[in-house]
Amino acid sequence: MAKVDPSIPLALAALKRSELEKLVLKAASNDKGFHDYLLVNYGDTESGEKELYEKALTDLDIILSKRHKGFGDEEKKGNALQVCSKRIDEFGKVCKNKKYELDLIMYLLQKVFYNSYLSFGTCFTNYDYRVSLLLKKAIKILTTKLHEDYKVDYVEDINHYLMKFKASAGFFDFVAALPNKV
Repeated sequence: MAKVDPSIPLALAALKRSELEKLVLKAASNDKGFHDYLLVNYGDTESGEKELYEKALTDLDIILSKRHKGFGDEEKKGNALQVCSKRIDEFGKVCKNKKYELDLIMYLLQKVFYNSYLSFGTCFTNYDYRVSLLLKKAIKILTTKLHEDYKVDYVEDINHYLMKFKASAGFFDFVAALPNKV
């Protein structure tokens, strides 16, 4: 991120309101992240986060349906998970509601663990590594950023995923380092 030059705030203070509005609109049209930030915090504060969540879900489905580079299926899936994680990170930077971010991660984990016993523990470790990062992120959000009442909704699924993952790829150090239960 670029550091703001000290002369810029002085110049902005001297601008008229209409000129400031033009600058903000131009910045919002050039930068999607800034646009989403304005939408959630100033524009549509009631349903803006929900709209961004629905858009992110659609984006995840599109990313997963595309073909990704790699020799084996697991390598391709690992690359797809990397792109999905970046999309979830973009969403997390804009959205204050961490429940939505956790819902995106859980949606992705649900897709990963559906018939997953065929894919874990192969020589293509990128896939296993990406899944372990998703599980770590889900556990971190659940234990540190969400209220205790939400634990009931997610703990059972995360524990099931951890058990299944450790049973098939537990010989990797990054998988063994994951907790057994939340």
